[in-house]
Amino acid sequence: MTVKVQLTGTSGAVEVSEQAFDASYNESLVHQVVTAFLAGARSGTKRQKNRSDVRGGGAKPWRQKGTGRARAGTIRSPIWVGGGRAFAARPQSHDQKVNRKMYRGALRSLFSELRRTDRLVVVESMTMDAPKTREMASKLKELELDNVLIVTEAFDENVYLSARNLKNVGIIDVAAIDPVTLLRFEKVLITVPALKLVEERLS
Repeated sequence: MTVKVQLTGTSGAVEVSEQAFDASYNESLVHQVVTAFLAGARSGTKRQKNRSDVRGGGAKPWRQKGTGRARAGTIRSPIWVGGGRAFAARPQSHDQKVNRKMYRGALRSLFSELRRTDRLVVVESMTMDAPKTREMASKLKELELDNVLIVTEAFDENVYLSARNLKNVGIIDVAAIDPVTLLRFEKVLITVPALKLVEERLS
């Protein structure tokens, strides 16, 4: 079974599979995949010094008894100024496991929801003869698109250079699609060849 997606600017439509573009919206799955994606983007390189990393403190500052002061074994104790951290941060991985089936399921949910809410704008093609930001802005204005993600079938340097400086406009190819980027923009402008590649990827 297929569903029809209206082509913007023409009277035609393109048929896509129901499996890829008419799936129910699974909010919990989308949330889990987005959380895992953002967690995987964290560098996890934060590092602090504990008492063994801080320089100095080899000698006991004063004798154990008889001074009237609290016992102290090193001037690099966490309770001293200049001492090490009690629970120092160490480099770690924040990656969360998300299998391929879950990831594709989240993308299916997002693309289906974009189609249902008329936020998926399909055009025949998106090409530029030269990198011209003004021409790209004019094209988007004709389509009444302000906050939009442009999805192309492959990396196009002219399209990328024309769109990269526009406010609230993103540019990406099918191979680099991720759930966080899809959620960041109000609408998604996608070409027919890119739509077919997404359908093939999600079916």
